[in-house]
This record gives sequence, C-alpha cells and structure tokens, in this order.
Amino acid sequence: MMRLPASIRGRFLLTSALTVGLALALTAVLLVSLFSSNIRERIELELTGQIGTIAGTIAFDGDGELSRPRGALDRRFSEPYGGYYWQIMDDARRKVLRSTSLWDVALDLPDDGQTNGEIHHYTLPGPEGSTLIVQERMITVAAPDGPRRLRIAVAVDEKTLADARSRFIRDILPALAGLAIFLIGASIAQLAFGLKALDSLSQGIDRIRERRDTQLSGSYPTEFESTVKAVNQLLDTQELMIAKAKSRAADLAHGLRTPLTVLSNDALTLREKGETEMADELDHLAAVMRNHVERELALARLTARPDLRRADTDIARVLQELIRTLKRTPSGEELAFTVEGRDGETVPVDPSDFRELTGNLLENAVKWAKSEIAITWQRSKGQTVLTISDDGPGVPEAALAKLTQRGWRLDNAAEGSGLGLSIVREIVELYGISMALRNGNPETGRSGLVVELAFPDASSGTASK
Repeated sequence: MMRLPASIRGRFLLTSALTVGLALALTAVLLVSLFSSNIRERIELELTGQIGTIAGTIAFDGDGELSRPRGALDRRFSEPYGGYYWQIMDDARRKVLRSTSLWDVALDLPDDGQTNGEIHHYTLPGPEGSTLIVQERMITVAAPDGPRRLRIAVAVDEKTLADARSRFIRDILPALAGLAIFLIGASIAQLAFGLKALDSLSQGIDRIRERRDTQLSGSYPTEFESTVKAVNQLLDTQELMIAKAKSRAADLAHGLRTPLTVLSNDALTLREKGETEMADELDHLAAVMRNHVERELALARLTARPDLRRADTDIARVLQELIRTLKRTPSGEELAFTVEGRDGETVPVDPSDFRELTGNLLENAVKWAKSEIAITWQRSKGQTVLTISDDGPGVPEAALAKLTQRGWRLDNAAEGSGLGLSIVREIVELYGISMALRNGNPETGRSGLVVELAFPDASSGTASK
C-alpha cells in the first residue's frame, strides 16, 4: 500500500500529478480513438470513390468478355503488394480481374447475398500476411449480351491506418507532456498561493509559542476565522487558568504560614514549660510542613511547559539583579563576585524560572564560598553554557550525585531546608537543560563546587517534563 506524504503540500502535489496524468492519459486515448475513427471514415470514403472510378472504366471486348479497366486509376494499384488493391468478379463468365498490386493473390470475398448497389465492408487477410480493409459493391452494367452483374472490391492495407495512428501518437505526446508540465506547474502555483494563509497562521502560532505575541492577529481568510477565534479563546482561557492556579497556590501558602507560625509559637511555649520533647516534635512537624509549602509554591511559579514561557531571558540582566540582592545579605556582603560573559546573550527560559534556577545555585554558592564566586557564560557548539563556581570546601565525590535529591543536605548544621537544589533539578528537567556538578581544581584556587548548565537553543527544541 502506497504511503501518503506527511505534508499537505506533498499530498496535494501527489494528487495533482496522479489526476493530471490520468486525465491526460484518458485524453490521449480519446484523441487517438477519434483520430482512428476519422481516418477509417476517410479511408472508407476513399474506397467508395475508387469503386466509382473503377466502375466508370469497365468495358467489354467483342466476345463479351470483361476487359481490364483503363483510365486514370490510382497509381498505387500498380505497385506489387503496395497496399492498395482492386478486384472485379464476373460471376456470369466466372472471370476475375485483379490489380497489378495483388500480383498472384486473389481476395477471398464472402458470398453474403449482395444486392445491386449495396456496399459491403469486410476485414480480410491479404498478401504477405497483411490484414485488409475491404469495401465491395455489386453493380449492373450493360454488356453485349445484355445486363450483367459485377462485384467490384477495393482494399487497403490496415497498416496504413496503424501507421497514421502511430504518427499521430508521436505528434501529440510532446504536446501532452508540455501540457502536463504546465498543469502541474499551475497546481504548484495554486498551492503556493492557496497555502499562504496557512503559512501566516503557522507563523502566528510560532510567534505565540516564542512569546512574541499573545494572540493570533492579522488578516486571515474567512475559512480560518472560526479557527483563529477558537485558538485565541483557548489562549485566553489558558492564561486565566495559569494565573488562577498561581494565585491559589500563593493563597494556600499564605494561609498555611499563619498556622505554622502559631504552631512554632506553641512549640516555644511548651519548651519554656519544660516540655522539650513535645516542643521538638512540633518544631520538626512545622519545619517539614513549611518546607513542603515552600517547595510546592516554588514549583507552582514555574512555567507549565517551555513553549509557554513569557519571554527568553537576558542572562546578564537577571544575574546582575541577583548579585545585587545577595550582596545585601550578611554572607554575601563579604564575598567577591566575578562575572564574565557577553551582554545581550539570551537563553530560551522564562525569566522567573531562570531567576529561580540561578538564584538557588547562587544562594548555595554564597553559603559555602570563602571569598569569591565566579560566574561565566559563553556560546559553545550551538548552546549556551553557564558556569557558577565557588572557592568553598567542595563536595565529597560520593555525595555529588545526591545533591539534587529533595531534602538531602551536605551539612545538617548549615542553615537551609535542602530544597533549593531539588528545585533546580525540577527546572533543568522541565527545560531540557544539561547540568553537570563537579569539584573545582585546587591549583586554581577554586576547589569548591562547580555547576555547569548547558542551555539548548530555542530552535533545537526543549524537553518538557
């Protein structure tokens, strides 16, 4: 079974080629049939005329014997086996006269009860295995011994018709081929013109996907008006649902923070009363719930899919904002931040998601760095590579793979919930970002943790969680 092309253009062109080819093939058959019928009709008329000419030259000698026709007969009757033949049968005298072209062959005319003046048509075998188109007519002529009936037959080789048909086919094939090229070309032009509107619709959807537009705008054919309206309504509904979901997540987090605060105060009250075991249990439960709320709130802020991002992120601008914020913290004000990368470089990540991603990594670096944090980015092999490194103590090799596990912490004595790097893992999986964790080189003075993020180009597509 033939497999159809995947694209509309491919299917249209295949259909056009097949229909044009079939139509021209049927046209060729019809034209050849009409031509053959016309040529055969002309041959029949010519044979009728030849019979009349021969009948006009019939004469008898003194003994009443039929004489060979004389006069202006077609010269083709004189060429042996030349393809044109005549024969006269005088049944009364049992005599047969033949054209020179028949040579020593006689036409085996059937006796099918001819009447005077009636023309009969036959297809009979001829000289040298040929097939003849034969026309016979019985006439009555005046002979010396009274009226006599003669059967006059004229024949032409059927090859004459076949040759004419072959020449006609050879003549029309180039014309039909040229017509096929023209019709297919016209179909291609029609397809290009007709699908322009579809291309503009596709470009509009691409603009929405790339967050350069929020609605399908512009002029579209009336056939697409309902589609454009439905897509725009769907986009509005989607935007509203996302906004409501984020708002509800924020409301839920806000609603839970107050009870958690009360729970922590109750734990403090119990501790003051000496109920340290119960106080510790309440503190633990409050911390677990607070961590869970913070994690879910952070995940709720993430874009649902990479193609739903509001815009691409300017790396330098977001990182500078984060660095200014971190420098105001007690740990960050003592550190030096070195930044190296080209201004204006962007990555296909929503700005808020990029801020969440790099913010967690920088907060982790600030927590462990001794004096310096280095941030670099550059284009490499069709992707943008961002590196964040610190000069802290680093991470044991066996623990590197556990860093992005939710709730796992390298040092339980350090502040934090251990959720930051697990959120980082969620974001890199959402956007298909390649992340590598390793320790630095002590010889360079940066033996701390090195995080390398490779962002794919927007054109190469992103993974979706």
